[in-house]
Order: sequence, then structure tokens, then C-alpha cells
Amino acid sequence: MRLRTLPLSLAGVLLGGKLALERWQVNPWVLVLVCLTTVCLQILSNLSNELGDVLRGTDTAERQGPAYGLNSGVLSLAQMKCLIRAFVVLCCIGGAGMILLSFGTFLSWKPLALLVLGACAIWAAMKYTLGKNPYGYRGMGDIFVFIFFGLVSVMGSYFVCSHRLDSWEFVLPAAGIGFFSVGVLNINNIRDMKTDAVNRRTVALRLGLKGARIYQTVLLCLGWSALVAFSLLRGRSWWFLLALPLFLAHLRGVWTHTDRSLDRYFPLLVFGTFILAIIY
Repeated sequence: MRLRTLPLSLAGVLLGGKLALERWQVNPWVLVLVCLTTVCLQILSNLSNELGDVLRGTDTAERQGPAYGLNSGVLSLAQMKCLIRAFVVLCCIGGAGMILLSFGTFLSWKPLALLVLGACAIWAAMKYTLGKNPYGYRGMGDIFVFIFFGLVSVMGSYFVCSHRLDSWEFVLPAAGIGFFSVGVLNINNIRDMKTDAVNRRTVALRLGLKGARIYQTVLLCLGWSALVAFSLLRGRSWWFLLALPLFLAHLRGVWTHTDRSLDRYFPLLVFGTFILAIIY
């Protein structure tokens, strides 16, 4: 299930929920269901990604990252497909329960809009590498990650908890988490450049190693700039700067390591983003 990726998905929804708690009375169980549904979506994405890469021959013995269920022989293809179906069901149950608990009905434009958004999230989680024309193999993963891990995660969580989007300024923290999330995808793609080159065209491959490193630096700078801008507009505390050393250590690793040795800097960005969201 790639548990080390789960703090990244939680960072956005927790930040959105906390922003709602600052301004509105929120049912805490709604936020709990938001978090559980988000975790199920992240796991669904991870499982689908693994299955898609194995079916297309992208993940081989030469893959640089940790060994997962299919390549290690722990799961068969049939078992993996069954597990994916189970998490689709869990996503649907969690999402429907979250909406019903928050709004009390499905028969209104707000809950109906969230149901459509949830269906889109499930589709995006599965179609990154699965299907006849997966968007992850066309270098479009960065766009979808920015939208769903950033904008939808933060602003969607705020909307579910508060029933409103009452300021354009919330785009800034949402974009900040989105840029960091794209950075997590990009470092994964930098690590896997050799094996991905077989049949995949990620942004990292299009830019080359140096270009991908510059891209990673720009992403993190944009993320921090968005959060600093929101703090200046809202007069917020600056304690979140305590997370900055984790991001600097991550960037140092990106510029000095490649291939398998780069994998140790993956958790720095994931947990750095999570810690930043909690402090923020």
C-alpha cells in the first residue's frame, strides 16, 4: 500500500479542515471521514499504479525503488485486482458517508457536486497507469497531482467541513500543498528515469536530469512562496518555517544523488509537507 506516501495525502485535507475549524463550527466526525476517504483514495492510486506499471512492463527487476507486492511475488495479479476493487468500494462508502454526515442529504447541488468530484478522484487515482491510454505515461501526472493533491484536497476538505468557499485566498495554501505534491511525484520520476525510459514519457525524462532537478527546486520555491503569501495576507504565525530545514535537506539530496540512493530523500519531502501542514 506504500504507507510512506499516506502523510502526503493527509497533509492537504488536514490543512483544509483546520482552516475551516478556525472560522466555522465543524463536526469532527466529518473531518475523520474526510481523512479516511483520502487515505483509501491514496492507497487505491498506489495499488493501481503498481498494477499498471507491471502490466506494461515498466516495473522490472532493475527498478530503483522499494519492492512491492507484485514484483516480490507476495500478490498475484488476480489478488491485486481484487484488492483494487475492494478499495474502490471503500472509497465510495467513505465518500458517501462523509457527504451524508456533513450535508444530511444527497439531494442538493453541493453534495451532488461532491459526488461527481469523488467519482473524478477515483477515476484519476486508477487511470494514472491503468487503461489503454493512461495519463501518467503521457507526462500529465504532474497536472493531475497538483489538482487533486493540492486544490481539491485543501479546498475540497474546507468545503465539506464548512459548506462554503468564502475567499479566493484559500487557493494559495492549496497551491502550496499542490506544488509540494508534484515535487514528490517528480523525485520518484527522477529516481526511475532509467526504467521509465522504456515506454514512459514523464516530465523528468522530457527535461533530463539537470532540468528535472531545476524543476524540483522551482516547485518547492513556488510552494513556499504560496504559503508565505497566504501568511502575509492573513497575518498568520511564522512557526511553519521550522519545517524549512527538511525541504533544504531534501533539495541537497536531489542535487547530489541519483538512482537508488535518491530514494532516501523521498520521505523528507513527504513528511516535511505533512509536518508543515500540521504546524501551519
